[in-house]
Amino acid sequence: MTSPRVAVVGTGVIGAMTAWRLARRGADVIALDALSPGHDRGASAGESRIFRTLYKEGSGYVPLLQRSGALWRELELSTGTRLLTMCGGLTIGPREHADVRAVRRCAEEHDLDHEVLDTAAARQRFAQHRIDDDEIMVFDPAAGVLRPEPAVQAALHAAGLAGASILPYHRVDDVAETARGWRITSGATHFDVDHVVFAPGPWARQLDPLSTLPVEIRLITAYWFATRDTAAHRPDRLPIAIRRHRDAGFSCFPVLDGVGIKIIPHHLGWPVLHDPAALPRSAEPEYARAASEAARRLLPGVVPHPVRIGTYAEGFTPDEHALLGPLPGHRNATVMTGFSGHGFKLAPVFGELGAELALGEPASHDITALDPGRRAD
Repeated sequence: MTSPRVAVVGTGVIGAMTAWRLARRGADVIALDALSPGHDRGASAGESRIFRTLYKEGSGYVPLLQRSGALWRELELSTGTRLLTMCGGLTIGPREHADVRAVRRCAEEHDLDHEVLDTAAARQRFAQHRIDDDEIMVFDPAAGVLRPEPAVQAALHAAGLAGASILPYHRVDDVAETARGWRITSGATHFDVDHVVFAPGPWARQLDPLSTLPVEIRLITAYWFATRDTAAHRPDRLPIAIRRHRDAGFSCFPVLDGVGIKIIPHHLGWPVLHDPAALPRSAEPEYARAASEAARRLLPGVVPHPVRIGTYAEGFTPDEHALLGPLPGHRNATVMTGFSGHGFKLAPVFGELGAELALGEPASHDITALDPGRRAD
C-alpha cells in the first residue's frame, strides 16, 4: 500500500513537529519553508520559551500540556538534544487578579502540584522580584524553559531521520486543490500531494486558501537586561514567571547564555503588523523606555537598560485560541495557525494532532474548541 503523501507548508515549530509526527507514522512527507530552519522572522525564535502546566488560558489545555511534556522528552531522547529545562514557574500578582485566580483554579480542578506563597514568603524565596504588599506568587513545579531554535532544528532532524524531505528556501508561490489532493508550487517545481498541512505562522493570510481566516499579525518584542548577580538569575535559582502588576505585565525568563534575563512586556500592547516581511529589527524608543521602567520597578537585580532587543511576528485570533483542524471549504487540508503567543509549549502535541488529522486518524484529544470554522470573536 502506497504511503499517503503529505506536504507541510511552513517549518516553524508547529510545522516541524507535524512533519516529525507524520514521518513517524510512515507518511511520505515534504516540508517546505521560504527560510532556514530555526530562523528569527516568525514566532519560533528568541532564545527561550515558557513551558507551564498551571494554565491561565483554560484548564482544558492541561491534558494537552501533559502529553506535550512527554513528547518534548521523546524528542530530546531521539535527537540527543537538551530542549526543556524544568526550573519551575511563577504567576505573580494580586491575590484577586484574574490570572492568579485562574492558575489556582486550574491546579484545583486537575489536582496539580502547586504552592501559594504569601507576600512575605515570596519576598524571602524569590528576591529577584520586587513584590508589593498586595501580591502573592503561585509556584508551578511542572514548568520550565524551552530552547526554540534548537527545538525546531531537532524536530526537523527527527523528521528527516524518519524519512521526511525537508526543503528550506522553498517559498510556496501557489497552492491549488486538485481532484486527488493538492499541487504545491515553489518556483518552477510542482509537488502533487494527497493532503496539505498549512502551518504558515504569521504568513497565514498571504496564502489564498487561508486569506479569510480571522488571524491578525502582531509584533512581539523581547528585551534582555544584564544582571548584577548572574548566578542568582540562572534557571536553578530563578523560575520562569508571568507578572501581573498594576504598573506592568510581562513574561520573565532566566539567564540562559550569559547575556541576561529576558522579559516580554504584555502591558505595552502588541502592535499590528500588516506584512510580516516588514518586521522591524528593534523597538521604538518609547517601548524600550517602558520596558526599562518595568525592569527598574520590578526586577531589582538587573541593570535597567536593555543590552539586546529582539522582534518577532505572531498570529493572533480574536479569542486568542488557535485555529487547528480541517480547513473550511476545502478537502484534504489541515490548517494550524493563530497560536496567539502561547502555542510553542504545546507544539509537540499539536504536531501529533495535525498528523492525525492529515492521515484521517481519530484525534487523540478533544480539540473542538480550536475548530477553524468556529466563531472566534
